[in-house]
Amino acid sequence: MNTSSVNITVVTVYRDPFVKAVAKNVTVMILGISIIYINASLIHTFRKHQIFYTNPLYILFIHLVVNDTIQLMLTVLLFLLSYIIYKINVPICCALTLIALFTTENTPLNLACMAMECYIAVCFPLHHTQICTVRRTRMLIGLIWFVSVSSVLPDLFFTLATEPLNFFKTKVFCLRENVFPSPHLIRKRDITYIAYLIIVSLTIAYTYFRILFTAKLADKGAKKTRNTILLHGFQLLLCMSAYVTPLLKAALKEWFPENYPYSLFACYIIVQILPRSISPIIYGVRDNTFRRYLRKQLLCEGNIQ
Repeated sequence: MNTSSVNITVVTVYRDPFVKAVAKNVTVMILGISIIYINASLIHTFRKHQIFYTNPLYILFIHLVVNDTIQLMLTVLLFLLSYIIYKINVPICCALTLIALFTTENTPLNLACMAMECYIAVCFPLHHTQICTVRRTRMLIGLIWFVSVSSVLPDLFFTLATEPLNFFKTKVFCLRENVFPSPHLIRKRDITYIAYLIIVSLTIAYTYFRILFTAKLADKGAKKTRNTILLHGFQLLLCMSAYVTPLLKAALKEWFPENYPYSLFACYIIVQILPRSISPIIYGVRDNTFRRYLRKQLLCEGNIQ
């Protein structure tokens, strides 16, 4: 995500003094490397234990972790490049932006699917194993990628058809609107993001309230699932806040013109970094099964039965 629609980087025409630039880059590097390390530990734990391969929720979770890791690696890379190189070739920026957009749009869809899985597990426990199978989960992940790719690729095709060849030989500051500059694409982006926001938010709200009012609410597991969906909702709120970033940028520039670069940096941390730290908390810490195997992995303990 960039400071426009996907928060790939927060640096704009403002250039920070050397000390401030170093402080910002060190902060981003520390946060990024820390979260990537934790995510890598979760992925390794998943790969080492067959028990997770047969659980649709863990499969969706690890897909979300991999997706977020790719997104975070891109955003940290482009943040650093924006200070070191500032402008990069349009084809390179275009490729990186496309991957960032794919992974950005995957996140809310993945969260919605995980909420639905929790809903089925609590409200329809007798049918859960028939509805939520490993095969259907993999097909669902494929559908998530298909929806994201179908939403983003038209931007590339439209730009290839409308922009002159010389445009692709130039260097730009790597933002979505710089490589896909058509106003029509910006309007399409806004409509897409509004649709995502409405559909996914309604899905989260529906699953939460159905679990809240289910007859099994007194069960401890149901309560924990309800709280998990609440955390998903908070994570979704942070992720979807990227969709209103263009409006937020304009407001910040008008309200705090002197502190605009600091406001952008704060938005970057809140919108881009923070949501990627919530998934490990939800399943790496709160989930008893995953926590047990993760602890074994980190402490190099013997086999856990």
